[in-house]
Amino acid sequence: MTAYLILHGWQNHRPKGHWQHWLTDRLRALGHDVDYPQLPDADDPDLEAWLAELRRRLDLGGPRVVVAHSASVLLWLHAVARGLVGDGDVDRVLLVAPPSASVVVGHPEIAEFAPPAGELTLPGVTRLAAGDDDPYCPEGAGAVYGDPLGIPTEIIPGAGHLDLDAGYGPWPAVLEWCLDETTKLTARPSA
Repeated sequence: MTAYLILHGWQNHRPKGHWQHWLTDRLRALGHDVDYPQLPDADDPDLEAWLAELRRRLDLGGPRVVVAHSASVLLWLHAVARGLVGDGDVDRVLLVAPPSASVVVGHPEIAEFAPPAGELTLPGVTRLAAGDDDPYCPEGAGAVYGDPLGIPTEIIPGAGHLDLDAGYGPWPAVLEWCLDETTKLTARPSA
C-alpha cells in the first residue's frame, strides 16, 4: 500500500469537515498508511519548525504521496529549495491552492513562508490544483506557480481557496487522484 503525507495550511486545525480530513479517513478505510499531522503552532507557524517536522515525517519511509494545501505548499517549496527533499523522497506531490507572495508578506505570522527565490527542481511527479478565484492568490496560481515551475496545473472554476468556505469538504476527485494520478481534479466536490 502507498503511504500518504497530508499537510495543512496556516490556521488550519484539521477540522473534521475539511477535504483533507475526509481524504485521510477515506484512504485509511482503503488500507493505506496516512500521516495527517497537526503541524506546530498553526496560528503563528515557524518555518524552521515546520521544515523539521516535514523532514521527520518523510524519514518515516515508505512510498510517499504528498498532498499539501495552502501554506504547506510554500513549506514544500522551501524544503525543495534547501535540499531537504529530493528525488527518491517522494513519488508524487499534489500542491493545492498556494498563496502568493503578495498575500503572504502581508501577514507577519507567515511572512517567512514567502516563496523561495530561484529555480526549483521538484522531486517526483508534481501537480498543482487551484481555484480561478482564490483570494489568497489573486495573480492566479498558474501564472505564479504552474508556469514558472513547469508543472501541470488544473485551474478549477469557482473553487476559491479549496477550503470549507468554498465547499471543499468531501472532494472525491482528490481521492481518485491519490489512487490514480491521471484523474482530473476539476470536478466539483459532492455535497
